[in-house]
Amino acid sequence: MRRLGEDTSEMLEYVPASFRVVRHVRPKLACSRCDRIVQSDAPSRPIARGVAGPGLLAHVLVAKYADHLPLYRQSEIYAREGVELERSTLADWVGSTSALLQPLVEALAKETLRAGKLHADDTPVPVLAPGHGRTRTGRLWVYVRDDRPAGDGVPPSVLFRYSADRKGERPQDHLRTFRGFLQADGYAGYNRLYGNGVVEVACWAHARRKFHDVYVDKGSELAQEALERIGALYDIENGIRGHSPAERQAERQARAGPVLEELQRWLDTSLCRVPRRSELAAAIRYARSRWAQLCRYRDDGRLEIDNSAAERALRGVALGRKNWLFAGSDAGGQRAAAIYSLIETCKLNGIDPEAYLHHVLAVIADHPINRVAELLPWNLRDRLASDTPSGT
Repeated sequence: MRRLGEDTSEMLEYVPASFRVVRHVRPKLACSRCDRIVQSDAPSRPIARGVAGPGLLAHVLVAKYADHLPLYRQSEIYAREGVELERSTLADWVGSTSALLQPLVEALAKETLRAGKLHADDTPVPVLAPGHGRTRTGRLWVYVRDDRPAGDGVPPSVLFRYSADRKGERPQDHLRTFRGFLQADGYAGYNRLYGNGVVEVACWAHARRKFHDVYVDKGSELAQEALERIGALYDIENGIRGHSPAERQAERQARAGPVLEELQRWLDTSLCRVPRRSELAAAIRYARSRWAQLCRYRDDGRLEIDNSAAERALRGVALGRKNWLFAGSDAGGQRAAAIYSLIETCKLNGIDPEAYLHHVLAVIADHPINRVAELLPWNLRDRLASDTPSGT
């Protein structure tokens, strides 16, 4: 027989995850001359005297906050694999790791609030109210630094904060050290920030959404025309994303400027043609009342046309909320904010959150507190890439 060649085919297979017990053996040695017993120090653990290793802890956190698997479902999955882990045990692990990671989250907060421009938004979070048989509404606030669309190479970051209510002093407290442009919706709680080193930038996505809702509900031709005119502004943005601020500013002033001027005139004319109390009139008044803030992006190439960066960061929370239904307490909301901050920052930087948390949890207990910023996601990108096995 002689070889004529070969045929190769591939089939993707799944190898189930496995648990492994890692045993550390530390012999005790005795010296017969000096009556001394010596033994090497025990390796540090992410949780003191805890049985969970950094890989398992990272997996639990990512499964809960990135893959939206509540702890009781994780407990059931692990039981099928022959490992009994009660939901209460998993909850204790989440609490302990959140506390361990808190200095790193604060370093992330310091870095994020140092930016000259932030995107801000918030979303409701049901929180269990013990003894009342119901839930109350807490809030998760998000602040995003992401200047990549303006050609900036500074790593993006995401900071979540939790509060038990939506009072205006909450974002005022979160952003007390921030100075720069703040792009957000029309929530009045931000108003006391503006003018004190913080410049308001409005969001065209919010203005557009009001016209979109009218068009879907009523089929209004005027609402449709508004959507088409706003769409022309987004067409311009699609062509300059990633360009330098100077190029973006010049292009916007040359092309978006005339579109905005015509849109302003059209809104004023259309407002006289619709009933004063109609939803379409409300949409027009919203845009006109914030016109200066909506047009601010035209004259500064560092700014964005909308607040989509913050809304994208909240998508994971919205998906998770459908699965875990509510936070168990305000402390649970604080833990969620901490872990969401690290996971969403990893995502924006193209880093595997589980690999990142595995590495950090393995070293942070022994890492000098004054150098904790060395463990921020973008500072570990190259290290994590070199640790990834080839072919995976």
